[in-house]
Amino acid sequence: MSETLTVGAAQFGSRIGDLDANFEEHHRWVSQARGLDLLVFPELSLVGHYGAENLLDVTMKRHDPRLIELSRAAGDTILIVGFVEEGPAAQFYNAAGVYKNGKLIYIHRKINLPSYGKLIETKYYAQGRFVDTQEITEDWRLGLLICADLWNPALVHLAFLHGATLLVSPISSGVEAVGEAFDNPSGWTATMHFYSMMYGAPSIMVNRTGPEEDLNFWGGSRILDPFGHPLAIAGQDPELITAELDYAQVRRARALLPTVRDSNIGLVEREMNRLNDRLGVPDIIRDDD
Repeated sequence: MSETLTVGAAQFGSRIGDLDANFEEHHRWVSQARGLDLLVFPELSLVGHYGAENLLDVTMKRHDPRLIELSRAAGDTILIVGFVEEGPAAQFYNAAGVYKNGKLIYIHRKINLPSYGKLIETKYYAQGRFVDTQEITEDWRLGLLICADLWNPALVHLAFLHGATLLVSPISSGVEAVGEAFDNPSGWTATMHFYSMMYGAPSIMVNRTGPEEDLNFWGGSRILDPFGHPLAIAGQDPELITAELDYAQVRRARALLPTVRDSNIGLVEREMNRLNDRLGVPDIIRDDD
């Protein structure tokens, strides 16, 4: 038997640092998306790309009542919302929270913080430290990574080794972000196709739209099937795109191309340990906070 998942991507532009206005905007998209199993918002959807310029005015704890209220308004729909999370000891993270029925069920803190071109995230955010996944249903397990996390293929590989059957990436991609010689729209098109095709998993990429200071966000949000074929692609304007994902296709794709099965974790672990020894890298003490 096949299990389907109805998903949506809400593409729009946030108001820089205006939490009240952005929460109102989120509620409007939630109203439009009733009946979906999963709705994904762009990276930092509640504060805007440049919201961290007023860092202390836009941070939220992960259980902020406004986040809980938004999730309750969505009912059974799972929401993935972007915000600046204030963690313990006044550490601030570019985070994506996963909420359902008024409860936080998972959170990802961005790991690969870009500091090149016009991107200066290391100025504001602490670095996330873990790649994990979250079960949505018996068959669907969410692999959630934020924007530049996908430009470190090792992080994506880890998500799939942790059992992800769906890759979700909220992004904040401006045309000028990296530089004139780098084509961001084409880059993201190739990246999302590659990961879905390579790992036999549907993927959802959600970008913002419109101008913010010196960047122009090109939209282009998309939902792909586990063979890398587009099921829905947004234009450059605010838009809600939706698609139905079929787990039977994941089974078929992974039977044809067993990337996860053949990943050879033992070899990778051995080679990483050998590389650490060669470079003199000290052991890392894990902190599960």
